[in-house]
Amino acid sequence: MSTTVISHDAAHHDSHDHHHETFLTKYIFSQDHKMIAKQFLITGIIMAVFAMILSILFRIQLAWPDKEFPILEVFLGKWAEGGRIKADFFLSLVTIHGTMMVFFVLTAGLSGTFSNLLIPYQLGARDMASPLMNMLSYWFFFVACVIMIASFFIESGPASAGWTIYPPLSAVPKAISGSGLGMTLWLLSMTLFIASQVLGGVNYISTVLNMRTKGMDLWKMPLTIWSFFLTAIVGLLSFPVLVSAVVLLFFDRSVGTSFYLSDLVVGGTILPNEGGSPILFQHLFWFLGHPEVYIVVMPALGLTSEVISTNSRKPIFGYHAMVYSLVGITVLSFIVWGHHMFVTGMSPFLGGVFMITTLIIAVPSAVKAFNYIATLWRGNIRFTPAMMFAIGMVSFFVSGGLTGLYLGNAALDINLHDTYFVVAHFHLVMGSASIFGMLCGVYHWYPKMFGRMMDERLGFFHFWLTFIGAYLVFFPMHFMGIDGVPRRYYAFTEFPFMEKWVSVNILVTWAAIISAVGQVAFLWNFFSSIWCGKRAPQNPWNANTLEWTTPVEHIHGNWPGEIPTVYRWPYDYSKPGHDADFIPQSVPLSQTMSSNLLHDWEGNEEGVEAQKNYNREHNREIEG
Repeated sequence: MSTTVISHDAAHHDSHDHHHETFLTKYIFSQDHKMIAKQFLITGIIMAVFAMILSILFRIQLAWPDKEFPILEVFLGKWAEGGRIKADFFLSLVTIHGTMMVFFVLTAGLSGTFSNLLIPYQLGARDMASPLMNMLSYWFFFVACVIMIASFFIESGPASAGWTIYPPLSAVPKAISGSGLGMTLWLLSMTLFIASQVLGGVNYISTVLNMRTKGMDLWKMPLTIWSFFLTAIVGLLSFPVLVSAVVLLFFDRSVGTSFYLSDLVVGGTILPNEGGSPILFQHLFWFLGHPEVYIVVMPALGLTSEVISTNSRKPIFGYHAMVYSLVGITVLSFIVWGHHMFVTGMSPFLGGVFMITTLIIAVPSAVKAFNYIATLWRGNIRFTPAMMFAIGMVSFFVSGGLTGLYLGNAALDINLHDTYFVVAHFHLVMGSASIFGMLCGVYHWYPKMFGRMMDERLGFFHFWLTFIGAYLVFFPMHFMGIDGVPRRYYAFTEFPFMEKWVSVNILVTWAAIISAVGQVAFLWNFFSSIWCGKRAPQNPWNANTLEWTTPVEHIHGNWPGEIPTVYRWPYDYSKPGHDADFIPQSVPLSQTMSSNLLHDWEGNEEGVEAQKNYNREHNREIEG
């Protein structure tokens, strides 16, 4: 498997002379992939803080539905008169929390950061294929974030139709307060966000296919690059479908069309819309929505692969199986969207088809989980904060993935759909697993991004508080869902059977608050270490990939001279016969004859023959 490889001239790296940079071109409108990665990361962190605050607010409402908190009125004004959050604003909090976490944090914050940082670094490229397009990708994302936050400051309030924005709440501007200008701003923000993702996806794919250094064929790429590459393909094929759904929604809201509307009465008035179907919107939304799960999870899986192998001091178990499982997830992710719609009245035959494909996609996911465990088995494990978060990611991926088997069954889903069981499932397998994958990446590549080391003790404190807190928040929700407690309800006092779960909501809310304290520790560690952290060595983790061959101090073009040539795969850890427990990809095989295997020389007949001769001579010496 190979494609055209473009080798860069060593002199090219000075095409952007840093001596002529201004503050604006270096830090604001930068076209350097390293700076753009930092911009994505810091913006994603800010959006995560917003989303976390929103979640604490609606958790307080769920835990103490009849209690008044005067401080809420101070900060929220008319949306919390008398110290109690209003019901329509509660739905807005849930809507914007979900939108920010799924799209702005776990998609742009995760993939935007590490695709930008690692694709040029690990492939041996001077920069992205199009630095200008890369810069535009970030700024579309930034403007989308600003518009989404701005919707909190308009009179009618932010969008409040759930993060899935199902019609008719999203299609009829006068349905509820959050259906008006707030929904329009949501749609505008998401359109700009998708433009950002498409620009980024084209760039990532072009760079992987065309800008690999000499010797870097596809089977020598780290699993991080495979995951970013396939994620970009999924995004490029699925995000435009949501744009089409949004355009039709704009028409229904503004022009009087009826793509999603039919036979509606609002405030006693019969609307003129006829012939539309909200089910059409669900098909369009979930055609993106389920691939979106893997757009979020696959980069986290790639980062976890790299961190687990590096800190186990072992080659990743089943490299080819890991790649094929990522390819399998990529293909299957496009033909499972219907499992979100089992209760819409779809044909039982069609429901059976979607159920089968949903259960099949568990196979490549299980392959990855087993390979992680096999890599950890009997490894010389270093428990760094990055490694702890990587292991935590595997834990959430397994425990959350198992509950997906129940939801993927059409018969069981009828009882569990739209209950807290669904909330528990996707917050573990998608939310928590991806966040932990992102955090393991932050801790591991922080020295490469900022040239400093983060505080390990604060990192461990952050891990344990977040890990225990996440399980305390989401695991009890499985039992609430089995009992039939519906999600998105404003208060658990409306129905007698739900009242017994108020005490569980109090536990969950306190766990969420404790988890939030852990994130404060992370924020302090992250931002203070930029200036006060211990200076990082060039290769602090003794890793093999190319980014650790670049200088600690960032320069345009990444390498001061010629780009290193790649001779081997990225997981040559603890190889018998070698004097160190790692061999960087840029070390020629001719320098490690004592540890080479014959298949290391694949495709090089002269090398195979030289290795055989060396082995014969070595064996004679031992026998002599």
